[in-house]
Amino acid sequence: MKKWFTKKYPPALSPPVAVTALQTGGRGAGWEGALPQPLRPPEAAVYEGLREAVPIVDAALQKIVRLTAGVQVTCSHPAGQRYLDRFIREVPVGAGGTGLETFLSGYLMSLLTYGNAVGEMVPGPEGDEIAALYLSDLGDVELRREESPLAARLLVRGADGLQPVPYPELVFFSALDPAPGEIQGRSLLRGLPFLSGVLMQIYQAVGQNFQRIGALRYAVTAKAGPGSDARQVADTIAREWSGAMEATARGEVRDFVAVGDVEIKVIGADNQFIDTQVPVRQILEQIVAKTGLPPFLLGLSWSTTERMSRQQADILTTELESYRNILTPVAERVCRMALDLRGLPGAVAVDWQSISLQDETEQAQARLTNAQAALIEQQLTERRE
Repeated sequence: MKKWFTKKYPPALSPPVAVTALQTGGRGAGWEGALPQPLRPPEAAVYEGLREAVPIVDAALQKIVRLTAGVQVTCSHPAGQRYLDRFIREVPVGAGGTGLETFLSGYLMSLLTYGNAVGEMVPGPEGDEIAALYLSDLGDVELRREESPLAARLLVRGADGLQPVPYPELVFFSALDPAPGEIQGRSLLRGLPFLSGVLMQIYQAVGQNFQRIGALRYAVTAKAGPGSDARQVADTIAREWSGAMEATARGEVRDFVAVGDVEIKVIGADNQFIDTQVPVRQILEQIVAKTGLPPFLLGLSWSTTERMSRQQADILTTELESYRNILTPVAERVCRMALDLRGLPGAVAVDWQSISLQDETEQAQARLTNAQAALIEQQLTERRE
């Protein structure tokens, strides 16, 4: 494969960045001689645990991925278009996925969760097609900055340690919101572990309070009369009370009969739960603001006006467009490579389905109103002429 790929497809498929000098990138610890940086962040386990512990966080990421979907690829050559239509629909993804859309969804989920994503195009045995797309495990690859901060090299972990990937033309890497001067991305969940920890403490306290107060427990107090054995009276009352409670648990009706002055109270009946609605909502507001999703998409029935809901939907559209801008170069590179390996000409253009969170009836009514306005304007223009 090395002989075929090197001979038939030179490294020009991945041209280097040609610069003479970088004025604002000082030669510091991130340049020449720097150690590789793992793409799987140290707090990756925290992010994964956060998605498991707080369902609203996992639901938010899943909804972002689903709303971002809708890739469409066009080719200027008819033969290339026919091949791409079949390729983006049937290309294997990993061990059980199919289609370019599936690969991009997993790629975006890796970006949102870890801040980085690495994918690979796997050529067929004859070298004339892309046989599969593979979403790399970030724990197996690391990134090392070259002499220039504009260049980086992917290293893969193998039996001989870290080695550069032999065919970088087949591998691509994306970072989400990297810090200035950095090459690694930052997770969308950055900043949420602390808030989520507080939220889980509140939920845990609520559960403990229900165990203490929610399940009713009784205090039976008997005042023994003069000359009576207090221990014997207490044992008799305890035995009769336990028998009455066990009969009630079996669905039987049994009265509790006691002699003397007996007082029965519910333990904890005078106590009240601490109101957790305000702190829980404050934390959820921070989490929802971080994801950029309107609350109603996550099942939160917070009071809002119809106009505010429309504005939130419009803001969400811009958020999703920013994620699509990251995925577009990846899709273009995959489709361009697929055509090159097949020897098919034509320019590739990646487009996306329009994001619509509005009601179809409202959209149809808006189109009708615009058409009527255009017709009236045309009639007025014709009368003036």
